[in-house]
Amino acid sequence: MKRNRIWLIPIILLMLCINVETAIAHANVPYHTYNYDYWEDIYYTPAAYVPNGNISGTKIDIGILNSPQDIFVGEDERVYIADTGNNRIVVLDKNMKLERIIDSFDNEGSLDTFKAPSGIYVTERNELYIADTDNLRVIALNEDGSLLKIISNPKSEVLANDFIFAPLKITVDYADRAYIIAKNMFQGIMAFDENGEFTGFTGTINVTITAYEKIWRKLSTKAQRERQIQFIPTEFTGVDISPDGFVYATNIDGGGEQSIRRLNPKGQDVIKKGRGGLSGDLTWRLAGHYSGASRIVDIVYRDNGIYSVVDKTRGRIFTYDHEGNLLYIFGGMGSQEGTFKNPVAIEEKGEEILVLDSYRGEILRFLPTQYGRLINEAVSLRFDGDEASAVNVWKQVLELDSNFELAYVGIGKSYLAAGDNKKAMEYLKLGMDREYYSIAYKRYRDDILKDNLSYILTGAMVLIVVLSLRSVINKKMGRRVVEDE
Repeated sequence: MKRNRIWLIPIILLMLCINVETAIAHANVPYHTYNYDYWEDIYYTPAAYVPNGNISGTKIDIGILNSPQDIFVGEDERVYIADTGNNRIVVLDKNMKLERIIDSFDNEGSLDTFKAPSGIYVTERNELYIADTDNLRVIALNEDGSLLKIISNPKSEVLANDFIFAPLKITVDYADRAYIIAKNMFQGIMAFDENGEFTGFTGTINVTITAYEKIWRKLSTKAQRERQIQFIPTEFTGVDISPDGFVYATNIDGGGEQSIRRLNPKGQDVIKKGRGGLSGDLTWRLAGHYSGASRIVDIVYRDNGIYSVVDKTRGRIFTYDHEGNLLYIFGGMGSQEGTFKNPVAIEEKGEEILVLDSYRGEILRFLPTQYGRLINEAVSLRFDGDEASAVNVWKQVLELDSNFELAYVGIGKSYLAAGDNKKAMEYLKLGMDREYYSIAYKRYRDDILKDNLSYILTGAMVLIVVLSLRSVINKKMGRRVVEDE
């Protein structure tokens, strides 16, 4: 018995070390970590991600990054930075060390350079697409730096004659079709074929005006109309693409319920919305700050249906699953390590989240805690259809955060799929999922009816026989009374 107890000592010490490290990490988090419950009230949670240092130009010996606007992580985990103010692209290797700087290329025998490059994307073949904004073009380079193609000056009947093509953000699908967000283009994301020819718009957002606003605009004076909000289509801000070719895009929402789009190849938005919509913070008042609605400026698709967006208003990172459920929130504005001054782009590298701060000229790095890892794992298992394995992970999440409603829902759905409808009802009620609770309730009711059907039928038959006998007896008794009279 003593020997068995001795073997437990290293395990106990290891667990204590892990708990101490977690406690220290949480104690050093310089921002609020919270979520929203069914009633859209804020409740505070363990930290899903914690700061893990930063990368600046001075740290990699290339001088200060001047107002960088975009980052991208390639399939080989190289990191590409659009160093906009310095008119260059900085490439880091998978260890975040400087690999090379791209500030020029050969354009038909002449040395050509960039001017305020604002967006970058790298294909699986390591072809580099650069939104060369102030040069009014997109440059595509091969891995060796040679010119692949140039996209510029698109022509179409749907484009105004005075339209100036100034690309800001870009993503490219598996068929080499490019999707570009351009400056002052409110009709949608511009789509180009593999040859760089403009083919139309995708993801156009229709702006609706209420009946009251229509009447007011007709009755108001010219001066009053000029002071009113101009009802123009919404501006897109960030774009990414999933391996199956769906374009994920962010837009300025202005306080509505949707700042994120998932566009199919036809340009239709097929994203699923959770309870609170897809626009970042549900409550604009937090910890005494009144800074308005979230302004979602970029998005990264992270696999298994998970995607994260960055809010420029309060420096929050919001992460959602494939059903539009808000998983966790972290980040904030400030001067401490792990907070932002002007976040503009977000990427994922391995298990790290990278956020580019344009004002600081730094890439801030965040690592998941045990809480964050468990949520990511459970959501991934559920996305793959392995609900049974997800149950154990969800239960671990609940040990860290007993208020996490999605965990209860995940467990409830697993029990529902397994046919344990009573257990499913219990967890779905805790998760405040009325739709699936109703389904579980109906199935549980049917189960009771099936299990007791023989008893119910037997009872019904007995009741029928008794009533029949009673009726016969009453008739006979009635005849006797008549005969006696």
